Amino acid sequence: MKRVVLTSALLAAALVTPTEAASAAAPLVIVNPGFEKGPEGWTFTAGSGVATNNPHGGARLIYLDSGPGKSVSQSITVPAAGRYSISAWIATGGAGGTFSAKVNGAEAASVTLPARSIYSRYTLSRLNLNAGDTLEIAFGSGSGWVNADDLMISPAAPADPQVSSGNPKVVAMFDWAKAKAAGWVHQDGVVGPINIGASNPVDPGEAPYTPTYWGGYAHRTAYYSRDFAHQLAGAHILGFDAENKNMLRSFAESATPEHKFYPVWAINFDAKTWHTIDYKSPTNFVREVPATFELVEKANQAFRWTGDRAYLDDPVFWNYYRNATTGFVEQHDGAKPNGVAEGTGRGIFQGVASYNEVSREPLAEAGDGIGAQYQAYRALADMALDKLEVRLSMDTGARARDLKRYFNQTWSVKPGTDEFVRAYTIDGAPLTGFGKENSWFMPMKGIIDAGPRNDAYLDFVDTQASGPDRPSNIEAITYLPDTFFRHNRNDTAWKWMQHVYDQRDTRHVSNRQGLNGDYPEVPFTLVSQTVEGLMGVQPDAPRRTVATQSRLPGDIPWLRVDVVPVGGGTVDVRHDGQTSTTFTNRTGGLTFWEARFPAGHRKLTVAGHRVPGIQKTIDGVRYTVAVLPVRNGQTVTASVAS
Repeated sequence: MKRVVLTSALLAAALVTPTEAASAAAPLVIVNPGFEKGPEGWTFTAGSGVATNNPHGGARLIYLDSGPGKSVSQSITVPAAGRYSISAWIATGGAGGTFSAKVNGAEAASVTLPARSIYSRYTLSRLNLNAGDTLEIAFGSGSGWVNADDLMISPAAPADPQVSSGNPKVVAMFDWAKAKAAGWVHQDGVVGPINIGASNPVDPGEAPYTPTYWGGYAHRTAYYSRDFAHQLAGAHILGFDAENKNMLRSFAESATPEHKFYPVWAINFDAKTWHTIDYKSPTNFVREVPATFELVEKANQAFRWTGDRAYLDDPVFWNYYRNATTGFVEQHDGAKPNGVAEGTGRGIFQGVASYNEVSREPLAEAGDGIGAQYQAYRALADMALDKLEVRLSMDTGARARDLKRYFNQTWSVKPGTDEFVRAYTIDGAPLTGFGKENSWFMPMKGIIDAGPRNDAYLDFVDTQASGPDRPSNIEAITYLPDTFFRHNRNDTAWKWMQHVYDQRDTRHVSNRQGLNGDYPEVPFTLVSQTVEGLMGVQPDAPRRTVATQSRLPGDIPWLRVDVVPVGGGTVDVRHDGQTSTTFTNRTGGLTFWEARFPAGHRKLTVAGHRVPGIQKTIDGVRYTVAVLPVRNGQTVTASVAS
């Protein structure tokens, strides 16, 4: 796969960076980034050249023989000021090679390469460049051969949240994830390949890219609805709001009556053509029930983080939410009519009920589908209230409550047993046991009533995911921290975060993908799980409110995240254990901070004063909270009173 990647910038309006100046000017271009034009644009020393024996994608690559003094380089005159990241796929036969960038002859960033014979992706992050600068990108030789291919220039992340902690591992994890995620972003106007991914791609070609990022396999030129939904929060935390909105809108546009209100599964980086490996015709394309609903939930999440009214006022979005929660359900509720959207049981190209694609079970309804449907109803109810459609908000909220009641009293109960139902087949048979996604999505989406039954099921999910039935693909495991953070299983969630991070240099089960850490979902989710999970930051920018809740495990004594983008500004949050939180408001106006602590504390200390704690129930769980007005620029500490 060859990527002709040019870099410009399109940033969210509230987050102005030097890269904005580049968006109106000529992009920063690597000539011949995939070496398909042979040596064009590059300078070679003896012992280096273009080869065809081991390409990462396409037909060609560059090589450097082992031993000192060999290099391949390209110099570029920077057309406009901006901040950029540069990535390349590299394999080596020995340690000591280099991938580096110089600006006006001075080294700006460099990576010393390990010995790793399979291709993995290396990134030089956050290079500050001015118009007229000379940028030199170079590969240097080491103790073994070096192969390199498929370079890409991305804009540096518009936001730059900073983490500090008493536990160095969480800092290293966040810094790695932040840099890795930012290297997957494309820019408006980039001309690049489309429909690449299969061994023999159908209708490959090129198209101008729009603001998007990779969401799915790195060897496919597309983003996928499931991956995108899980990456959206991390993308926001790094400032990629324009990309989120553009990608979400493209899925919303694709959910036509012809598609029976299903969004298409994968879209090329032009954000308008459907990826041909996953789309054959309007009746023969990959589609999975949970994605339809997750996109509604994630639209609300994006709105809460940004306050961007386009998520309410753009009719493409609003029609999608309405169709997904009404017409879609009505058209896909035939085998077991009960108001729960169904799959066909006939495979992904005919519409499946669950994200668990490897299962051969002919499912009509699945736990991940009904859980996602519940959250879609809740999301629309919230957004309708902000849109002042009060009747719609009330009706949709009632549908959410009714669906949850039906789930807990009927759908998930196998009569005469204490087994937990996680799916139904086309012939109506209930299925129990571990169904991977259709198991852990139920607690992750909060559809199970809080209490002993939910607690027991969380134990079951953790046990099964830790045993021989664990999913083999790392991207499935990335959901587990979200599942356990939602229910304050902090040590378990942190265990799974560490597992994902520790497996970053392990080869992915798909040979073409490379390493686990090169699957885009991995870094994006570690970013969001630090901020939304460990820090419990829950924004509501349109209502000028931010809630926080420490979910620190026992081995993280304190954790601080600065410069978290909310609305048009940022907030800083520090937790000391689970008993003290410090909040700084830089959103540009008055913000109401809801400081949440474990239930049972009658008094809290706020800015040195003892105040009554408010007892509040959230999704069936009790908390002690204080709601505090915090002026712009003000820092306030709230803690459990001793």
